[in-house]
Amino acid sequence: MNFDRNIAHLIDHTILKPEATRSEVRQICAEALRFEFASVCVNSFWVPLVADELKGSASKVCCVVGFPLGASSTAAKVAETLGAASDGAREIDMVLNTGALMGGEYDHVEADIRAVVAAARSQGAIVKVILETCLLRNEQKVVACEIAKRAGAAFVKTSTGFSKSGATVEDIALMRRTVGPEMGVKASGGVRSLEDVKAMVAAGAMRIGSSSGVKIVQADPATVEGGTIGGDPTRPGVY
Repeated sequence: MNFDRNIAHLIDHTILKPEATRSEVRQICAEALRFEFASVCVNSFWVPLVADELKGSASKVCCVVGFPLGASSTAAKVAETLGAASDGAREIDMVLNTGALMGGEYDHVEADIRAVVAAARSQGAIVKVILETCLLRNEQKVVACEIAKRAGAAFVKTSTGFSKSGATVEDIALMRRTVGPEMGVKASGGVRSLEDVKAMVAAGAMRIGSSSGVKIVQADPATVEGGTIGGDPTRPGVY
């Protein structure tokens, strides 16, 4: 079985559609084990199943929180984080409160993230903050990245995949410049090909969220322009 492990280790293999069934989630887990993906990313209901399916493997359990709008209360996000982490999630992808950010309520945005980070850390998990970049102006993306970094998040992430559009090379480059080399940047939403992955990594991403992971890792690199991909996906900022 030929596949590129360097690429596989960057991918959060994702199934977030509301109609996902138990058998489909199990299939995603089987693919993660087969191809050595960084994690399986699911809604909180599925965390116990995924944790059981991935037990003993290097693939982590990733859970979205406040998904997909980010407008739930901080208390609700904290409760979901604690529940998911208790069930086995080691990575929490929380959605930033976009309306609060756009309204200039930066103290609330930071407090929201800080509370989720504290809850996750208490259970040995890290946090990625989803900005939903397609809704923001560039200056708002910069502010969001600065707040997430200040609040102790491990990553900033482009998108839920449920809004107007997903990751762009330009947004990844802007986010990388803003957070510097010591913080993770995740490209998510519309990343469906090896070409997409290479472009995002070249721009500064070190984790990729995609439901097309199997297709990506089985692509023939000889048909794709761009350099090789390496780095340590366990170390934010090293890509």
